[in-house]
Amino acid sequence: MVAPALIYVALNAGEPATLRGWAIPTATDIAFALGVLALLGPRVPVSLKIFLTALAIIDDLGAVAIIAVFYAADVSLAWLGLAALTLVVLTALNQSGVERLALYLGLGAALWFFVLKSGVHPTVAGVALALTVRLRPSPGRPDDPASPLHILEHALHPWVAFFIIPLFGFANAGVSVAGMSWAAALSPVPLGIAAGLFAGKQLGVFVTTWIAVKLDWADCPEHASFAQVYGVSLLCGVGFTMSLFIGLLAFPTSPELQDAVKIGVLSGSVLSAVTGAIVLRAHPITCAS
Repeated sequence: MVAPALIYVALNAGEPATLRGWAIPTATDIAFALGVLALLGPRVPVSLKIFLTALAIIDDLGAVAIIAVFYAADVSLAWLGLAALTLVVLTALNQSGVERLALYLGLGAALWFFVLKSGVHPTVAGVALALTVRLRPSPGRPDDPASPLHILEHALHPWVAFFIIPLFGFANAGVSVAGMSWAAALSPVPLGIAAGLFAGKQLGVFVTTWIAVKLDWADCPEHASFAQVYGVSLLCGVGFTMSLFIGLLAFPTSPELQDAVKIGVLSGSVLSAVTGAIVLRAHPITCAS
C-alpha cells in the first residue's frame, strides 16, 4: 500500500489541494480482481486465488483504517466513547458464546450510529461489527458452517453481489468525457492514481513477495510460478470500488477532482486487469528458477 501512495504523492508534490488523495490508489477491489482470475479458469492455481483473496481483504482493511484515521472530521470523543463501549459489549457477547444474530445486528446498528456521530466514517463500524460476530469452532475444522458469522455472510452475499456493488458502480463510475483532452487526462490527479494502481501495486506486492520467498521468510504459493505471482501483483492494481469511495471522501466538494479520480481509477484498473490477464495466460516459469 505504501508504493502506490508514494507514487501519487511524487506526481502531486507541490499541489496541496490534490495531495489529500494520496490514499486513493492504495486499495485493491476484491470482487473485480478475483473476477479476472475466474475468467482464466484452471490456468491459475488455487493457491494464487487464495493468495489474492487474503491480500485484497487485508488491503481493504488497511484502506478502512486509513479512512478512519485520515478522513475523519471534527471527531467527538463522547460519541467515540459510546462506540467503543458498544464494541466492548459486542466482544463480550462473542466471548460468552452468545449466538443470537439479532443481538449483534441491533448493537451493530447502534455502533453505526455512534461512529457516524463521532465524525469517523461509519464504514469502520461495519468492519468492527464483523470482527465481533461469533465464529463457532467445530471438531476437525477451524469453524462451523452453521456459525452465526457464516449465516450472516451467506444472507448478505446476494444483496452485496447483485445489488449493492453494481449500484455503487453505476452511481460512481460515470464520468463525462466531453471536452476531455490529453492534458486533462495526464494531469497530476488522474496520472497519480493510474500510475499508483498500475505501477505502485505491482511493485509493492511483487517485490515484497519475491524478497520474502528468496529470504525463506515465506513459501511461494503452491504450484505457482513467479510469473504467475507477477500477474496477480498486476491484478492488485484493480482499485475500482474502494478507490472511488476514498476519492469521494478526499474531494467531497469538488466535482472536477471527482471526475479526475474516476478517470484515474478506471484507466489504472483496466490497464492492470488487462496486463495481469495477459501475463497469467503466458507460459510461466517456476519459483525455483
